[in-house]
Amino acid sequence: MSFEYLIDPATGPQWQGVLPGRPAPYVLRRGEGEHAKLFGDLFTVLLSGEETENQFGIITADCPPGDVIPTHRHDATHETFYVLEGAVRLFFEDADGSQQTQLLAPGDFGFVPAGYAHAYQVVEPSRMMGTLSGGFERFFQHMGTPTDHTGAQPPFIPDFPRMQAAAQQHRMQFLPEHRWDVPE
Repeated sequence: MSFEYLIDPATGPQWQGVLPGRPAPYVLRRGEGEHAKLFGDLFTVLLSGEETENQFGIITADCPPGDVIPTHRHDATHETFYVLEGAVRLFFEDADGSQQTQLLAPGDFGFVPAGYAHAYQVVEPSRMMGTLSGGFERFFQHMGTPTDHTGAQPPFIPDFPRMQAAAQQHRMQFLPEHRWDVPE
């Protein structure tokens, strides 16, 4: 682990308490929110299930280009992909079980309901916004590591037990045997 991730355990992350933790009006300025580093991505929780009576959460993800995010599915989480900057290739199975892929550019939107296998690849440095079923926004903090640094930093690579624990806690299954047989 790199020193960039160290957070004073006595005080916790600097962003602690920035979200009200209950339904109440609030405003966040650019760069504010609850930050977590996972692999090369910086995930920021803007709205959590605590503020929406567990109806939904909203995150942003600042992502460098790279490998395909492993194929997975969620038991109870609906997931959206709204590309603000860059390009992201979304892989998903449709209602008929056919494999699909779409390249999402700024302003493009994708939706994957609970139960559908999906994956994605960041093709260009990207910034995405996602709305998720309430509570799942915490997955990125549980699998990643909280950080107060929003600038460039080395990747945080979780170990396998941490990945499995976060997936189990959030009712998600990784599908390592799944192959996408669609043209890119």
